[in-house]
Amino acid sequence: MMFKVDMHYIVFLPVYLLMWLYTLITFIPWYFLTDAGKKKAMAKREKAKSTTGKAEGPYRCVENFDNLAREDFEGKDTLDKLFEHAVQRFGNTDCLGTRELLNEENETQPSGKIFKKSAVKLILGEYRWLSYDEVDQIISHLGSGLAALGQQPKSTIAIFCETRAEWMITAQACFRRNFPLVTLYATLGEEAVAFGLNECGATHLITSAELLETKLKNVLPDMLNLKHVIYVDNKSISRTGYPEGIQIYSMQAVQELGAKPDNLSVAVQRPQPTDLAVVMYTSGSTGRPKGVMIIHSNLIAGMTGQCERIPGLGPKDTYIGYLPLAHVLEMTAEISCMTYGCRIGYSSPQTLSDQSTKIKKGSKGDCSVLRPTLMAAVPEIMDRIYKNVMNKVQEMSYVQRTLFKLGYNYKLEQIKMGYDAPLCNMLLFKKVKALLGGNIRMMLSGGAPLSSATQRFMNICFCCPVGQGYGLTETCGAGTITEVADYSTGRVGAPLICCEVKLRDWVEGGYTSQDQPHPRGEIMIGGPNVTMGYYKSEHLNNDFWVDEQGQRWFCTGDVGEIHSDGCLQIVDRKKDLVKLQAGEYVSLGKVESALKNCPLIDNICAYANSDQNYVISFVVPNQKQLTTLANNNGISVAWEEICNHPAMEKEVLKAIKEVAASIKLQRFEIPVKVRLSPEPWTPETGLVTDAFKLKRKELKNHFQTDIERMYGGK
Repeated sequence: MMFKVDMHYIVFLPVYLLMWLYTLITFIPWYFLTDAGKKKAMAKREKAKSTTGKAEGPYRCVENFDNLAREDFEGKDTLDKLFEHAVQRFGNTDCLGTRELLNEENETQPSGKIFKKSAVKLILGEYRWLSYDEVDQIISHLGSGLAALGQQPKSTIAIFCETRAEWMITAQACFRRNFPLVTLYATLGEEAVAFGLNECGATHLITSAELLETKLKNVLPDMLNLKHVIYVDNKSISRTGYPEGIQIYSMQAVQELGAKPDNLSVAVQRPQPTDLAVVMYTSGSTGRPKGVMIIHSNLIAGMTGQCERIPGLGPKDTYIGYLPLAHVLEMTAEISCMTYGCRIGYSSPQTLSDQSTKIKKGSKGDCSVLRPTLMAAVPEIMDRIYKNVMNKVQEMSYVQRTLFKLGYNYKLEQIKMGYDAPLCNMLLFKKVKALLGGNIRMMLSGGAPLSSATQRFMNICFCCPVGQGYGLTETCGAGTITEVADYSTGRVGAPLICCEVKLRDWVEGGYTSQDQPHPRGEIMIGGPNVTMGYYKSEHLNNDFWVDEQGQRWFCTGDVGEIHSDGCLQIVDRKKDLVKLQAGEYVSLGKVESALKNCPLIDNICAYANSDQNYVISFVVPNQKQLTTLANNNGISVAWEEICNHPAMEKEVLKAIKEVAASIKLQRFEIPVKVRLSPEPWTPETGLVTDAFKLKRKELKNHFQTDIERMYGGK
């Protein structure tokens, strides 16, 4: 007897399965399993309020409304005391970890041609760990060695080095000995490095062997005060070709010098809370880098505020360090982690994931090996993860893609209601979460605004809150951070317990404290975390001021809006506002943030001249998406030719207009012309900072010919 097969059932079986799974997911009351009621109440409560009752503020966190917090641990009022307190509590546990380099391989093309050095692939082993006790001993020997080489307390010492364990060890040695540390981004050009070193007058410099050979060697003769260069790598380098007046040592040699009993026995001059701890040079997004003077008490206060927003921070946590330590976000994050006994594993943007550029195919990236629970990220990095995953989703089969979208949209609705979706997490998002090791419980975003779409993606696919923060080098990176229970987007949270936020009317830009539904204005941050001004640049200190109570304030230049629950939203930046010929104001940052959601765009810079009546743009296209579009249009040429093709410019403009219409940009805000850039903008190109902020002046100079063409000059 034959069984008759119902073809209708076979054809629609995948659809029936999807409907059944969606029904199962939808009607199980997950909120009973996720403590959602408590989280929802926390998210909706008042988080900050005005101390004066006035709309402009100042606003303080309700938890510390009467007094601003200055220190996390009583009596630990300098950075050296903070680390010694950590050593006493966590002595034999892991502190700093670095992956072992097993081998380097030159990757060859099918033609047999070997790629240039920048494409060398690394084969890395496991992390090798130093305990808190071991780090403490290295710090003691290094500080002693630097003193033996003539480094004096309260005299500046500079570090120009990539993010690695030796950077943090150097910083802690300097904090202990009261050597003010001058930090310089490893991606700064030769001229900027020479300017910073000469301005600060440092006689000692810590760097890496690679930076010494590639960026410093040619400009060392221009260093007026430099006498000693210490490179952190454990290898020998040739001394030929260097100025005779400069002595070069390995870090190991300096430690061995410091370990000698005669040097260790010399009394250590410890810092006071008011002593200078760091001179942190900015990345130079608006011109020549400025050195921000940060005293010990500034950093102690700022980190006290930051740590209060990271629940459960402790020895069970693993933090992955890969952002530039010369950036205040990364430096304070790592010092905070060490304070609470976390372990820090070091990485780099080129080795972070299995797909990173320097990881050999088939090998594991740093996240897969370390499996961190905490990480900080700038929006640019999260935007890339978001676009890469969504591109992969588009390549799935119809059934897989539909299931993913159903689960994504369902969890999105659950998150908006304060709930979770454990079944979706387990069945749909587990592989995505594994991209960052699978254990991330919280991410901290700073350095630039994070788009709502990217934040929601991180919440959904990585199953963790994103603590979006707002702060500046001038405020020790501290200002506001969203609470973990607050899943709203587009906001940066309430003021931290160490500071308060006030709004100042900016009438010309159309922002006042009387605006409805919420007060708006230029953001001012006040508190013990506000730094002491710019190093040897008194003429630039107009944005710092002291009120009648002696509290320091900083005028940020950013425009904010205070919501009814006391949370801040960044809505504009004074320097990004351009008045067009017809009188309309265009916020370039707002336009860029909105259009980054376009799948054809990896990066964008909007530009406008006040004597013109329209906006233009420079775009780094998504190579995969634009190449596919070009092939579909019968354009099969090299990547650079695709970017120069008029038809592809029209396609990108079309996509820009579609996205702009969907998010309701004003007509005058939408770029009318575009120049496609075949080369990505990286810190190495000098067109963006280490935090991937646009360097508008450099971009304008780079595209000057295109600006003239797009505005009809040529």
